Amino acid sequence: MTEDELQKLLETTLPAADLHGLFVEECQDQEVRLRFSPAAGGSWSMPALLSLIDTALKAASGVTAELSHLNVTILKPVQAADVISLSRVIRRDGDRIHAEAWLFSHAAVDPVLHATASLSIRPR
Repeated sequence: MTEDELQKLLETTLPAADLHGLFVEECQDQEVRLRFSPAAGGSWSMPALLSLIDTALKAASGVTAELSHLNVTILKPVQAADVISLSRVIRRDGDRIHAEAWLFSHAAVDPVLHATASLSIRPR
């Protein structure tokens, strides 16, 4: 899937509240890099960061996958700037997917949050 195709799929599938100025920067096999922008003059709340994690995990594992287990480690406070996510599938096991996502403030250098998750594939 190309970056443009994933961008369109996420925009049409996810609720508008979960997009946060979403921009698909890179999409290679099962590794995805997304950029999110805060509202003008806004900062990131924990619910918003969890929404970014959910979006990043779905982008890597398939937009129709549903989160079943989530483990989040907060590494440092997030800045009031763009957030970059890097996510990838670690393992597929039948209808289960195991994935991870990292969130970075402004640049993909120093992570602010790490998440691992299990997702299940919804039947179509």
